[in-house]
Amino acid sequence: MVLRVEIEPFETGAFDASLTTRAMPGLRLLLGKMSATRFARTRRLIADGNDDLALVINRRGALTTSARGSEVFVHEGDALLTSSGEITTFDRHSRGSFFSLRVPRAVLSSLVIDVDDAVMQRIPRHTEALKLLTSYTNLLLDENAVSELALCRLTVRHIHDLIALTLGARRDAAEVARTRGMPAARLKVAKAYIVDNCDRQDLSIGTVAAQLGMTPRSLQRLFESEGATFSSFLLHQRLARARRMLIEPQFAERSIGAIAYDVGFGDLSYFNRCFRQRYGATPRDIREASAN
Repeated sequence: MVLRVEIEPFETGAFDASLTTRAMPGLRLLLGKMSATRFARTRRLIADGNDDLALVINRRGALTTSARGSEVFVHEGDALLTSSGEITTFDRHSRGSFFSLRVPRAVLSSLVIDVDDAVMQRIPRHTEALKLLTSYTNLLLDENAVSELALCRLTVRHIHDLIALTLGARRDAAEVARTRGMPAARLKVAKAYIVDNCDRQDLSIGTVAAQLGMTPRSLQRLFESEGATFSSFLLHQRLARARRMLIEPQFAERSIGAIAYDVGFGDLSYFNRCFRQRYGATPRDIREASAN
């Protein structure tokens, strides 16, 4: 009823599945984890008239897809474009997971050189645009990731740009994507990486840039486009994490110096100076006010 596919487990009584989906204007995201299963868009089901295109990214396990009289083996990390308007079978002979992005055909037809030609063509996992697309869209499954409608529509345009670059964008669409969708996605992925790793004292613009396959100067320009710097964003994340630890009961016995070290500071006096400048109070003031 949700995926509009027939599902047939390969092992009797062993079927289980977990699906997380998010609908946005012009885009539906789906993260699926399931046991060994065949699922298919059958002749009966394609009569519903849905001709959306879905970019399926195989996250884990072996996946074989059959359509148009051919069979494609999709390795882990690889992607494949499929059409909801065609009879298609997906065979997963062992437990695995996938991520799919479903987009109206009309949208991709205007962006991709020959979108019908791209259907059932395997896209290797090392493709630059695919790697960035995967990292960017993984962040959007959080229901709080994008709440404002205008920002949601802008995010969807960024994803359309990245999908077009992954499949082979038209010249004009590629130029727009490289100046709009790709920089926005790289900055969002960079920020997420910093948030997850800001407690590392060795975290630098060089290590983050290397993680994204960029030069440090290119990454700095992305932050500058928002009127910020890498250093200011990293400092803000460390201070915010320290403040949360100061007011949370489970860290009540931890010294302020230890908390400063835990969030990535190597100098206590520098931490205290930055903290007071940021919050207008000392770490001890914040801790005591929270306790009271």
